[in-house]
Amino acid sequence: FGPDGYLYIGVGDGGSGGDPKGHGLNTQTLLGNLLRIDVHPSNTNDPYAIPADNPFINDACCKPEIYSYGWRNPYRFSFDRITGDLWVPDVGQNEIEEINIVVSGGNYGWNAYEGTQRYAKGVVIESDDLQQPVFEYDHSEGRSITGGYVYRGKAIPSLAGQYIYGDYASGKIWALALDAQGSTTNTLIGNVRNPAGFGETADGELVIVSHNNGLFKFENTQP
Repeated sequence: FGPDGYLYIGVGDGGSGGDPKGHGLNTQTLLGNLLRIDVHPSNTNDPYAIPADNPFINDACCKPEIYSYGWRNPYRFSFDRITGDLWVPDVGQNEIEEINIVVSGGNYGWNAYEGTQRYAKGVVIESDDLQQPVFEYDHSEGRSITGGYVYRGKAIPSLAGQYIYGDYASGKIWALALDAQGSTTNTLIGNVRNPAGFGETADGELVIVSHNNGLFKFENTQP
């Protein structure tokens, strides 16, 4: 759920590899999209309602539930509890893992693009309207991104405001700093075997969920 009270749903492209059915850029399907719905409809006979400011609510070419499109596998996304920014990682196909800050109605490119790189087996589209990831890494660093949170706790001041995330395959845990000009600094801060997800406590501290070894918490190692 977002700070607006609406439910956001990340839906993969449905497979198989390479999105052969072209769901990612097809706004007539719910697959390959980030959806946004109101689970408290005024008509209680409806399962849900469409928020009035959804970007395609009045567009006959698109499903009204769609908030953004062009996704392969949006995995473990989260909202910054201070700014409200929506951070969505997208698990790549063969080469690129990416991190995005989502805008309403944004096109995130899959399967024409994998991150900022053209996907050779994908469709060809104009790139002028594409939303670019704020950060990406190739498969020399990891092969399956696991989204986390912007750190807003107090126990580790050196991580304040940075996006903490990991990679399921490599086990690396990073802190991504993003400045006002869009420049990034990505710092390796640890390693956890198969990090499947992150959790945020009520006071903004973070834990990591490992498929192999349970729960891990962060500790301050700075003097």
